[in-house]
Amino acid sequence: MSKSYLSLEFIDKSFERNGVRSEVLSQVSLGVEKGEFISIIGHSGCGKSTLLNIVAGLTEATTGVVFLDGQVVDAPGPDRGVVFQNHSLLPWLTVYENVSLAVDKVFSRKKTKAERHDWVMRNLDLVQMGHARDKRPSEISGGMKQRVGIARALAMEPKVLLLDEPFGALDALTRAHLQDQVMQIHAELGNTVMMITHDVDEAVLLSDRIVMMTNGPAARIGEVLDVPIARPRRRIELATDPTYIRCRSAVLKFLYERHRLVEAA
Repeated sequence: MSKSYLSLEFIDKSFERNGVRSEVLSQVSLGVEKGEFISIIGHSGCGKSTLLNIVAGLTEATTGVVFLDGQVVDAPGPDRGVVFQNHSLLPWLTVYENVSLAVDKVFSRKKTKAERHDWVMRNLDLVQMGHARDKRPSEISGGMKQRVGIARALAMEPKVLLLDEPFGALDALTRAHLQDQVMQIHAELGNTVMMITHDVDEAVLLSDRIVMMTNGPAARIGEVLDVPIARPRRRIELATDPTYIRCRSAVLKFLYERHRLVEAA
């Protein structure tokens, strides 16, 4: 049986503290195809970020395995670019230096100094941050910091881009602009993306499929919803689109019913 480009197979994750074992994820299996945009959504504490960290190689699965392009994932690597909700830029470096640090690490033997410079600028231009190349993180807005974080991740040419609620701390207007930009980048690069989100509208707007997690402990995949909306997508037009409304309702229904089950338990 051929594997998907990114394949999560029977992932379990437990943590043990003071002799007490808590099961976070149970038997999570998921295949993601090359170029696909997947969102993972669920209530707080359902292990979404833990799952993303396992794919990133930052957390080890208790049992199960992750394959990316046929290779086992068991440590962090430049084939997976991660963007966290906290931008995690180095405050003493400029915008340019934050991106070039990653580029130099990945491409020091493959690209000349001039090629690396061009590559840094290309990725900053991709997120419309070339004009701010000499500014430090303290001199730019939260939305701009996230753009730089996305540029840094993309500059490593990762096989999959991992987004952990990347717009969660931003105001609504900035969030909308960045969502549109991520859609444009995905259209231009055809990259494979896995995004964690709490936001139903964001998930439907951006995704090819939405993976809905059950509540923890021992969270698993409850449903996977296809979002058969043609691209490019324009948020204003989608507000009255029947498919958008149907997908949005399906996710809300799943989350509401799962939440109600927890309250009733």
